[in-house]
Amino acid sequence: MEEDKGTVCVTGGTGFIASWLIMRLLEHGYYVRTTVRSNPEKKRDLSFLTHLPGASEKLQIFNADLSDPDSFEAAIEVCTSVLHVATPVDFEGREPEEVVNQRAINGTLGILQACLKSKTIKRVVYTSSASTIEFSGKNVDIVDENFWSDVDYIRISVPVLGSYMISKTLTEMAALQFAEEHGLDLVTLIPSFVVGPFICPKFPGSVHTSLAMVLVKKEEIKLLHYSPSNLRHQSPICGLQLVQTKDLMGYGRSEEVWKLRKLKIYDENLMGVWRLRKLKVILSEKKKSRKY
Repeated sequence: MEEDKGTVCVTGGTGFIASWLIMRLLEHGYYVRTTVRSNPEKKRDLSFLTHLPGASEKLQIFNADLSDPDSFEAAIEVCTSVLHVATPVDFEGREPEEVVNQRAINGTLGILQACLKSKTIKRVVYTSSASTIEFSGKNVDIVDENFWSDVDYIRISVPVLGSYMISKTLTEMAALQFAEEHGLDLVTLIPSFVVGPFICPKFPGSVHTSLAMVLVKKEEIKLLHYSPSNLRHQSPICGLQLVQTKDLMGYGRSEEVWKLRKLKIYDENLMGVWRLRKLKVILSEKKKSRKY
């Protein structure tokens, strides 16, 4: 008889990291609920998700939008954990900073409220960004989970990507504060520039930008100057999120980390920082002396 590993909700299911998470969770036998934004003007082709192995039996897709924080409740109920990946992405600054911040923060807090309301959620893993620790104006070699970017410094020093970086920083702060106040088990993951193969039909922005010099995209080459210095493959990022989910199901963390090491996709400095409520886990050292 197949073991019931529970149900995991993945927000932003059409995205680069989220679509990989869905595939990995299905491969490991989880039931998955994911959210996508509806588009009344154009029906989205979700076949890249619905045709995944196991999807017909174990994948459910819900419409939800960060602009409507209450819209995530249906997807989250009955789940045991949430991998919150959805985020507004506005690298070009098309919208005012305040609008992006409001959507990201209110949407995330709405998701966390839904987790409390469900009474079944044991852990939330929020995918943040290395931009929440990279831009402080301070010359430091080691940071821990108490270190934050300075949003005023970002506004002055980072004309490109600034709105995105500020929204990620303020949203993570708000999420951790909410979790602390309400006793919610929240882990935030801080990956740097994510690259690697993708299964979603849209060319991921981070992958496209990482290839800017190859594709001769002069404007996007500028983005690399303001992006966190390390490129990280999506596979271990998804793998370590899965570790956090497995912890809830009785799996030992050290055992899973050993497996990742054996597959040569794990590195102690891989993510930068895990922020856990009241618990320091991993320190990140910026390897400024590393030569490429």
